[in-house]
Amino acid sequence: MLPVMRSLPYSPWIALMRRGVMGVQSIRQAHGSGGTACSQKMPPYTNYHAERNYPMPDEPFCSELSPQQRALKEKEKGPWKKLTDAEKVALYRMQFHQTFAEMNRPSNEWKTVLGGVFFFFGFTGLLIWWQRLYVFPEKPITLSEDWKSKQLQRVLDMKGNPIQGLTSRWDYVRKEWKK
Repeated sequence: MLPVMRSLPYSPWIALMRRGVMGVQSIRQAHGSGGTACSQKMPPYTNYHAERNYPMPDEPFCSELSPQQRALKEKEKGPWKKLTDAEKVALYRMQFHQTFAEMNRPSNEWKTVLGGVFFFFGFTGLLIWWQRLYVFPEKPITLSEDWKSKQLQRVLDMKGNPIQGLTSRWDYVRKEWKK
């Protein structure tokens, strides 16, 4: 089911969820482990938005409450000393999706980004290698070492620009470069 979910655009995926083709359990398995206190799915267009720099969302994480959650909300109106730690955590999870510790936990997204960068470097290298073999023409003969040495010897033999040029640094008596 996971490859199908990723290949579909956003709106048909929501339509599949509404029709019940994909159950809540399969969605939780697809998105990783760790359930939340809210068993109802969030509506597709919600104003819930919580981040480290904006920790107080405009609306709670769970907008549709189950009967147990409604009873817990009624118990919340009384003294908090009567609430257990598990009930306090459940109330927190109804209001917020993540704690600050969960928000600050380092993600492994850098591995995906680095893998993508290396993949494109490798693909680019293969593309350049392929172009050198099959697309680019051969190097011109004027870039060969033999041609360059013959051209240098021709300039020296013609004594081109003997005052300030290349031949001014050549010793014609010893047949070597001046030091």
